[in-house]
Amino acid sequence: MSLQWTLIATFLYVEIAVVLLLVLPVASPQRWQKIFKSRFLNALSRQAQVYFVVLLAVLVLFFLDAIREMKKYSSPEQSDHAHTHLDAEMQVNMRLFRAQRNFYISGFALFLSLVIRRLVTLISQQATLLAQSEAAMRQAKSATTTAQSLLAQNQTSAAQNDTNEAHDKEVNELKEKLEDAERALTREKKDKEALKAQAEATNTEYDRLNEELRKLQRQLEAGSGEPKKDA
Repeated sequence: MSLQWTLIATFLYVEIAVVLLLVLPVASPQRWQKIFKSRFLNALSRQAQVYFVVLLAVLVLFFLDAIREMKKYSSPEQSDHAHTHLDAEMQVNMRLFRAQRNFYISGFALFLSLVIRRLVTLISQQATLLAQSEAAMRQAKSATTTAQSLLAQNQTSAAQNDTNEAHDKEVNELKEKLEDAERALTREKKDKEALKAQAEATNTEYDRLNEELRKLQRQLEAGSGEPKKDA
């Protein structure tokens, strides 16, 4: 195997190992995302698109060269010429085998390059979705906690409002009772003043009648004393 095909075969083995690492549950998507976001890979990712296009171009060239070699050594002219000499036939078959081997090596290397690129993209997207899902779960838990807190506050406020309403009702009842008592006290004061005025009027009338009685008594005494003097 020539040097370039040895390098491509080695690259194919590395690709197989990378695919197995990405497919098997060796690490979580978050861990792969951290690896992809490392400084070294970030430095490479700036030119990753260029490297990938160059790699694909090289693999496509080797793949086309392998197809050309296969067609070359599988053509009827080569077969007819090879059948005339055993050594030539063996050489043609060996070269055809190498061309087919190179075809499969370059083809699988090209295919696995696309697979690895797609796997890296899917793992990155999955890690992003998981991070968004965790953030959404935390936000939902926070919203639930806030809603429960608001509900508890509303219940406390409702209980406080009920207590305030009961207190206001009791205060209103006490105010009504106080107003009734004040009205009753006012009536009693008025009745007392009326009785006092009536008592004063009665006393005044009594004094007046008593004074008139005294005057009558004096007049009677004076009238009864005058005949005695005449006798």
